Amino acid sequence: MDADTASNRDPLRVVRARGVSARVAAEGGAAARSQRVAAIIPAKDESARIAATIRSARSIPNVDIVLVVDDGSEDDTQHIARAAGAVVVRHSHNRGKASAMETGAAVAAMRDADGEPPRLLLFIDADLGDTAVNTAPLVPPVLAGKADLAVAVLPPQAGAGGHGIVLGLARKAIHAVSGWTPKAPLSGQRCITREAFEAATPLARGWGVETGMTLDLLEQGFGVVEVPCDLKHRPSGSDLRGYLHRASQYRDIALAIAVRRVRRYPAER
Repeated sequence: MDADTASNRDPLRVVRARGVSARVAAEGGAAARSQRVAAIIPAKDESARIAATIRSARSIPNVDIVLVVDDGSEDDTQHIARAAGAVVVRHSHNRGKASAMETGAAVAAMRDADGEPPRLLLFIDADLGDTAVNTAPLVPPVLAGKADLAVAVLPPQAGAGGHGIVLGLARKAIHAVSGWTPKAPLSGQRCITREAFEAATPLARGWGVETGMTLDLLEQGFGVVEVPCDLKHRPSGSDLRGYLHRASQYRDIALAIAVRRVRRYPAER
């Protein structure tokens, strides 16, 4: 049975790269993993939705801190987020999603208690609103030690523009190292262990962050699983702005893949 067939039969099948030994768990295995989760929300000009997203994220079991990284917003995102109960860190100018994720992870680490396992990191898009709580199914597979990274598979989004070429690019690259074709390689809703996150840093820049992270972890023997989650976010649409957005996605993902290919096959340079 190939990886794709098995994955279709079991949506929670944990995938690892072909020819790579499974990452050896830290002493104590799942028992050593923190039972606490830091929800990290990178945000840029999300004043209309951020409060609902925060309120919803605070309802997720095991989440004991919601951290918003305001990535140079020009609106009231930071003030609304703070009023909604989030810990807010602000970039003075827009540095991109990867940088916001790294900042959020660093701040979460500062709040981990000495001698205690580090929190799991749950990355949530700022525009999920009231559906953010539905990222909760991402936590149990990681909490139990079954996977190091859990990625949300969203239902079809009303009004979403097509981006088959971009998806195909990411899927092909991931299949090349694992024999597995992910359903949602671009999904930003992810629960990850601290160890796995640090193994994937520095993160790929721009829209390549998710594909780059998955490739990096698979190639190092970490386990990845996709989990269906009933989420709704703002679609990019099919207008000119949407097409430009997908062109940027393609560029960044292609760069992330190329960089990792050079690392894998340095003799080809």
